[in-house]
Amino acid sequence: MSKKLGIFFVIIIIGVAIAAIFPYVTLNPADSRVKLNTAFSLHYTVLVLHIGFAFVALVSGLFQFHNRFRTNYPAWHRALGRVYVISVMLGGLLGLVMTLYIESFTKAMAFFALSLLWLFTTWKGFRYAVKRQFDEHRVWMIRSYAVTLVATSARLIVPICILLYIAKMGFHLPAGGREQMVADILEINIWIGLLINLIVVEWFLLKPRKGK
Repeated sequence: MSKKLGIFFVIIIIGVAIAAIFPYVTLNPADSRVKLNTAFSLHYTVLVLHIGFAFVALVSGLFQFHNRFRTNYPAWHRALGRVYVISVMLGGLLGLVMTLYIESFTKAMAFFALSLLWLFTTWKGFRYAVKRQFDEHRVWMIRSYAVTLVATSARLIVPICILLYIAKMGFHLPAGGREQMVADILEINIWIGLLINLIVVEWFLLKPRKGK
């Protein structure tokens, strides 16, 4: 990947992440974009912590795949790696808690699968690092970060999903109007984002390299 393309992707990732967390900076539940379950008094607190840890994982993970950074600053690489792993573990566990209070079964299962994959891939990557099996460590951490990036890809594909939705409906809105259309799309955008990320990352990992 060229330097310019890499910078472009970093800007997109950070920009989408900031837009996602912005409503929660005020710590006002009224600003939440996620419907809160009144039966769980700590729902908003768990949500904000989950988003915060996910943002830390997203930012700290950006530095981990730069060859020059890993070579020239190994201590920083290890330190940020620990920050990434801790953030994912805490964020993933909080994500599992949230699945218990999401009213939509489809969306709850998406968060459940996403949280489990996040925890599993990160744990595998961490264990290989501990064993100093760094080739395997790199592969699993790439998979882990692909799951982390679902927070970005799931939002980026929403406009595409809107176009496909409208086309499928014969360019007419459903009976519930625009609100129903958005609700339907938010039921499946996580699944689509996760699928796209995993396909791309597995293609990258399995793609034959010159000289290998």
